[in-house]
Amino acid sequence: MAQHNELGKKGEQLAVDFLIENNYQIVERNYRFDKAEVDIIANKNDVLAIIEVKTRSSNNFGNPEDFVKLKQIKNLVKAVNEYVTVNNLDVEVRFDIIAIVKTNKTFKIEHLKNAFYHF
Repeated sequence: MAQHNELGKKGEQLAVDFLIENNYQIVERNYRFDKAEVDIIANKNDVLAIIEVKTRSSNNFGNPEDFVKLKQIKNLVKAVNEYVTVNNLDVEVRFDIIAIVKTNKTFKIEHLKNAFYHF
């Protein structure tokens, strides 16, 4: 597996662990619909948190959250609309980013709530 794929998988697991530690219930991981993949769907206090995880080995080229592009956001919104409809959910939906930067052998985790809105 390519090194960046391994870093991405490690980042997603760190994000799941972080969310569980912060009293989120993980509902789905890697939910796919059409051209989108939702990294994590979690629930806390009747809010469905849609979480995009961005992991980088450094922030030399920008912060991880800067790499979430408009097309990806539109695809995520479409996928989440499908998920909510298919599962007949009546919940508040929030889009978050968990940004992770590896520094030496440690990871800095930042949870950005309401990171973007519907377009």
